[in-house]
Amino acid sequence: MIRLSVLGVGALALGAILATAFRPFAAAQHVAGSRPTLPPADEIAKLPRDGGPDFNRLVFEKSPYLLQHARNPVDWYPWGDEAFEKARREDKPVFLSIGYSTCHWCHVMEHESFEDADVAKLLNEHFVCIKVDREERPDVDNVYMTVCQAMTGSGGWPLTIVMTPDKKPFFAGTYFPKEARFSNPSPRRSVNLPIGSMRSAAASANKVPSSRSRTT
Repeated sequence: MIRLSVLGVGALALGAILATAFRPFAAAQHVAGSRPTLPPADEIAKLPRDGGPDFNRLVFEKSPYLLQHARNPVDWYPWGDEAFEKARREDKPVFLSIGYSTCHWCHVMEHESFEDADVAKLLNEHFVCIKVDREERPDVDNVYMTVCQAMTGSGGWPLTIVMTPDKKPFFAGTYFPKEARFSNPSPRRSVNLPIGSMRSAAASANKVPSSRSRTT
């Protein structure tokens, strides 16, 4: 069972990432055609399991949507046992992001946040991050869209869920700008937490002994 202290850090970190650390969107639209091409399959096959310095684990996936995120500095995992085992081992919440390749706001959130080194650093430090293509895994999308609608009264894509390593959601929402620019009905005021509080909570949590390893 995930420690309550770390669960609290996850909520605080998420609030900081989604509401405080985010900067305004500078470009009107992220043009997918501007993405650098991926290397050929034979070169990808030679990459280390984590994708190496230029990629994350999504570089080994087949989904066009997941491949769009393969160069993000976020340490994305595909949906699977490896990600949840890492979350259990490191006592971290799971940050789940679900979208699809033709979703405008999915690309906006990627360009604003998931391509940003500072946001990626916070996500990587406090969560195990999973990216899902709803067209590839409609079963996963259906489960967590239902969760989002139940928790917030609405839904949409990109779908943002935070859960324990045992897949118990405790936070749900959709698109979040890098800095709040308009009223977002979910998750309402729970994300309005300062980055300083998140860091203080993280420091306190790190002083709590845990029987689980924190190796990466």
